[in-house]
Amino acid sequence: MLTFPDGFLWGAATAAHQVEGNNTTSNWWAMEHAPGSPMVEPSGDAADHFHRYPEDMRLLADAGLNSYRFSMEWARIEPERGFVSRAMLDHYRRMIDTARENGLDPTVTLMHFTVPQWFQKDGFWRADDAVDLFSRYVETVLPILEGVTYVCTINEPNIAAMLAGGEDAANLVAFGLPNPDLAVADTLLDAHHRASEILHSVSGVRAGWTIATQAFHSTGEPGADEMLAEYGDPRDHWYLDQSAGDDFVGVQAYTRTFIGPEGPRPVADDVETTLTGWEFFPEALEMGVRSAWERSGGVPVLVTENGIATGDDTRRIAYTQGALEGLHRAISDGIEVKAYQHWSALDNYEWASGFRPTFGLIGFDHETFERSPKPSLAWLGEVARRNGL
Repeated sequence: MLTFPDGFLWGAATAAHQVEGNNTTSNWWAMEHAPGSPMVEPSGDAADHFHRYPEDMRLLADAGLNSYRFSMEWARIEPERGFVSRAMLDHYRRMIDTARENGLDPTVTLMHFTVPQWFQKDGFWRADDAVDLFSRYVETVLPILEGVTYVCTINEPNIAAMLAGGEDAANLVAFGLPNPDLAVADTLLDAHHRASEILHSVSGVRAGWTIATQAFHSTGEPGADEMLAEYGDPRDHWYLDQSAGDDFVGVQAYTRTFIGPEGPRPVADDVETTLTGWEFFPEALEMGVRSAWERSGGVPVLVTENGIATGDDTRRIAYTQGALEGLHRAISDGIEVKAYQHWSALDNYEWASGFRPTFGLIGFDHETFERSPKPSLAWLGEVARRNGL
């Protein structure tokens, strides 16, 4: 058996906007309902996790998992500039408590892409006071984080900077990623550092951000290696470099992209692809973890997302088996990995792609919201119980 370290966290992950439903004060809700929106469909009720989180957490725990990563929604907590909803703070505190009551170590993300509509209207991450406003939000939620060990400040700042580059979210499932707004990247880094300082005022909290690692592959042609560096540095590598000195770095790995001398190549016709059009490539996780460890100078790694959009659950299990085998190789080589959190706990709203790409270990009925745990949940739960493959 491939055994994982003692105390290893086995879990699943969600993001508030993608599962809670009716996140009406967020910028994404506004984008979904705008005339000519590039979104396939609005998020609507999503999976109604806002009301059903106790059941969802119980399903994860009963399967054998011992951790759950979820995000708090800034737009709910501060729906208007300067107004704090005490009820929403209490809601997220109850989520933290409920996770613990179910034996799930809560990993909390403070911002998973979405921001309040007023924040976007007042300049978004380009506003002079953007870092101050985010820091104020972190200070607001600080009291309810007592006892939480791992706090992710910003989810995938590399993707957030690309979204801010002016291209629509549909491009995030294409082979060629949008050009990032480098000024926004700098602001997100400042926001991350300020948030980490605030979080460290609470004993025991460990702060880090999560990076969407891309597993870029050079084709080996003349000029391809140089293009990989030019293309990959502002979309992936720089963020891992900036993780040096953090308490941990979150790795979110799904697939790979080949880079030729002209740039990224489309997925080849003869490879297996997922519902997002990505290549089925479990080895992406091992590559992302190794890259994060090397570039950060040995910062501990949490796998905060890894999974596959498929309607065939046997392929989900096969993908996860391959990813975990690679993760074990990295750990065997001395890389410090603390957790594996599968994406996603639930089938959810996949941004511009709508509900079609199903990543979940748990399915649900879109009318009744009845939950349907998939065989992959039981499989991963057994891995967790054994702490090994």
